[in-house]
Amino acid sequence: MPRSSGQRPQTYKLALIISLSAALLAAIFGALPIALLIAAFAIPIVYIVYIYDVNLWEDEPVTVTVAAFVVTGVLAVLFTLLWTRVFPLQPTLGSMFGGTTGPQVRDLLVLLVLVPVVSEILKQLGPLFLASRPKFDDLMDGLTFGVISGVAFSAFETIVLHGDLITAGPQGTTNSGLWMAIVFTEGFVKPLIYGTATGLACAEFSGLGKGYDGFTPRYFAALGLAVVANMLYQAGVFLLGFVGTQPLGQILGVIWGLMILGLLILRLRNVLHLGLLESALERAARDGGVGAHGELGFCPQCEMPLLVDAGFCAVCGTSLRAKGQGVHVHAEAASGSVETTTGDQA
Repeated sequence: MPRSSGQRPQTYKLALIISLSAALLAAIFGALPIALLIAAFAIPIVYIVYIYDVNLWEDEPVTVTVAAFVVTGVLAVLFTLLWTRVFPLQPTLGSMFGGTTGPQVRDLLVLLVLVPVVSEILKQLGPLFLASRPKFDDLMDGLTFGVISGVAFSAFETIVLHGDLITAGPQGTTNSGLWMAIVFTEGFVKPLIYGTATGLACAEFSGLGKGYDGFTPRYFAALGLAVVANMLYQAGVFLLGFVGTQPLGQILGVIWGLMILGLLILRLRNVLHLGLLESALERAARDGGVGAHGELGFCPQCEMPLLVDAGFCAVCGTSLRAKGQGVHVHAEAASGSVETTTGDQA
């Protein structure tokens, strides 16, 4: 993740480590309800606060951020309760490979099709609505709200899926390795996969340039990436759970999830670079004369904001004079007002 000046990102990194360590220690000593609750909420909340705080250029209101978290959480609870009641996983009633135990075809269809597709749609309802508002149509806004929605869905889904373990009380220390793997997967790997995948799709919905891009081919490609990432994660963790004796299967599931997460993080860093660059150029243009409510100019080639009276785009180098683009500011000495026009208007 990008680092700003000062120590705040380091503070959140420390908070993330402390939260994860507390959850794992609780799992080691058999306090599974405490471990799952910490993993489900503390780590995603640290991630949300981090994303919120390092968005240096435009802060979303706290009420909107909390509302996005809660609304997605409610949708997660309702959907998870629905599919676990209608299609409960039954790996001990037969196997697709002909054995007495193992994964069933129906279970795989639920985890590979129903859950990833529907859950990803639910995760994006709130972020896409917010990203379509003029106040939140920047790429960083779409990315931020998408991450918040993804980790919120993960937190509440974990509570529903492991509700029996949470209410069962301490489990003892005989399966500490298994509990640690479960806690690490549910509290660290899954929320980051969910948040990153949804954030990438919502960022493409927002896009660069004036307004939001909407349902473009780039958005549907990012949506497909998010769904596929969820499918691979769900299928891998579920199938690897049948490998060997526990906790071997759960540990392999952790490794599988980290591999998927690593690929998503590489993509996320590229998108973050574009989003932060767009925000920085917008701030520079507004501070340079456009003003807080003036109309920005955008490069016709890369759609990045243009600096005042720029002859070339600061990002791609496209000549703006030849294309009649750019932002021109005319100061009115008498009234102190500022009129901002694009090259075409001038």
